Amino acid sequence: MSTAYSVPSLVTSSLYKTNGIVFHEIVVQILQLFSSSLFSEMLKTKPSSSLFSRYLAFAEPNVLHHSLTEKLLYLLKQCLSMKSLLQIHTQMIINSIPKPNFLLSKIIEFKDFNYASLLFAQIPYPNDYAFNIMIRGLTTIWKNHSLSIQLYYQMKLLGLKPNNFTYPFVFISCANLLALKHGQIAHSMVFKVGLDNDGHVNHSLITMYSKCSELGYAWKVFDEICDKDLVSWNSMISGYSRMGFAQEAVRLFMEMRKQGLEPDEMTLVSVLGACGDVGNLGLGKWVEELVAAKKIALNSYVGSALIDMYGKCGDLISARRVFDAMEKKDVITWNAMITGYSQNGASDGAITLFNYMRELGIKPDKVTLIVVLSACASIGALDLGKWIETYASQRGLQYDVYVASALIDFYAKCGSLDNALRVFEDMPHRNEVSWNAMISALAFHGKAHEALSLFRHMINVGTAQPNDITFVGVLSACVHAGLVDEGRQLFDSMNSSFGLVPKIEHYSCMVDLLARAGHLYEAWDFIERMPRKPDEIMLGALLGACQKRRNVEVGERVIKLLLEIEPSNSGNYIISSKIYANLRRWNDSAKMRVLMRRQGVTKTPGCSWIEIGGQVHEFHAGDDLDHHSIEIYGLLNEEMKREGYSPKVDCT
Repeated sequence: MSTAYSVPSLVTSSLYKTNGIVFHEIVVQILQLFSSSLFSEMLKTKPSSSLFSRYLAFAEPNVLHHSLTEKLLYLLKQCLSMKSLLQIHTQMIINSIPKPNFLLSKIIEFKDFNYASLLFAQIPYPNDYAFNIMIRGLTTIWKNHSLSIQLYYQMKLLGLKPNNFTYPFVFISCANLLALKHGQIAHSMVFKVGLDNDGHVNHSLITMYSKCSELGYAWKVFDEICDKDLVSWNSMISGYSRMGFAQEAVRLFMEMRKQGLEPDEMTLVSVLGACGDVGNLGLGKWVEELVAAKKIALNSYVGSALIDMYGKCGDLISARRVFDAMEKKDVITWNAMITGYSQNGASDGAITLFNYMRELGIKPDKVTLIVVLSACASIGALDLGKWIETYASQRGLQYDVYVASALIDFYAKCGSLDNALRVFEDMPHRNEVSWNAMISALAFHGKAHEALSLFRHMINVGTAQPNDITFVGVLSACVHAGLVDEGRQLFDSMNSSFGLVPKIEHYSCMVDLLARAGHLYEAWDFIERMPRKPDEIMLGALLGACQKRRNVEVGERVIKLLLEIEPSNSGNYIISSKIYANLRRWNDSAKMRVLMRRQGVTKTPGCSWIEIGGQVHEFHAGDDLDHHSIEIYGLLNEEMKREGYSPKVDCT
């Protein structure tokens, strides 16, 4: 046998992830079928079995072999089970009928990776068809993208030429692995073999470049397509939407409409995602009307996109309307609605819907758990969060980096730092998200030195690099501990040591740090040197510091900006009034109260939550007392006494 065309050991060993036991089982099944009467039944002709037998006895050997081959291939095409396929394979072996490509295609159709790998590795001279269907199966069915790329290179090594049935799946694998270099090398080969005008190749190229964050290259491929069909537009719109360039996605959609192309389901889902990201509720509603006009089924794909869009635009009523109108709801649909509640601060709604989901027997996935943990963290629903950790452990999800990171955040915000540390230390693998969650948890609990120590440990370990969120965590730690010098050093190191450009959140931390330390003029100078305008959070922190330090000069500058940014926030007027009152400037203090009334601004009542027996109770300042409230206040009073406090019952 010529070694030039045999499958080398590298690919064979990769395909033999099937161990000896699996190989033995397949061989045993085939051998058992040698004596099977089932297959002979399949070969019977409709008139009678004896007629077929007489034909076999008197026919010429070549004619008989040819007829049997046709019969087996027909049966192979029609077979609907692995048992039938094994019988056909058995007869091919017995009668020396080598048709591996037909068999391989059917095995892949049945999604049997072990069987397909075994057969492919046994083909002495695999041709381009065998490689193409294996690469397609690895990419689309088994999602083994690294092995798909290995087979592509092996195909070239054997002297076979990849074609328009090869490259689309190679680019999809490169996209899923973010293997930009391999994708670019394959792209250069596309030009060499003259496939640069093939539609399927170009569509997969756009997807590959988009997923690898190279939207410039994706646009170049799209722009050079002479005859752009709907799939071309969808690929580019989806690329923009997926990578966060929502405005570009919307612009391209409008351009597509001008060209006279009618959007399909995929177009509308991508545009809905973009509408949610930019908060374009009007366009989102128009898309829903278009869905109804085109009589597109409100399936999980479209329905979830609509719910997600309305949730991101803050229209929970419309989101729930779409959700309730869907006849069939899968876990993705439930996740979209629960996420909508959670993102809009309706944590109780998210938890209520999650509980209803459980009652209906729908099993939550890791996305559900992450979203509900976030909702639990925001209102301190400790018991439910603990149940989720138990559930995650039972489903083998406790070590998923995103579930574990959500647990760390949840426990930290519920005041259980020990549990947060336990989850973090039990994690076998940590990425940026898990490190950031633990650093932020320590900072949140005022453990500034521990947070900074963990930050240094993260750098030394080297498995994850600090990002924007990491620095928000360590700078927050500096704020809580008043570590001004350390904060300045960390802020400066963002760009000099890690190549990160400080964002508004980092400037907010620095202004807060300087303001709390009494460096109010330096904090104001910091704001003036910012490349962007300050937001209300940053200015609010500085205004609070001005009240504490009785600095009316900086305070008045801040008040002017704050009333322009958020004129309906009652806190801005109240703090401003108090700043003047502290300096006995009673007229100015009164003017702020009058201005507040003229603007129609009312004070937002204080709100708190407490969880008793797995149920979360919400209280607002000024609420009337009911039976349950009196009982809860009684329990709180007893708890305060045990902790050594003397509650003032008349003030509750």
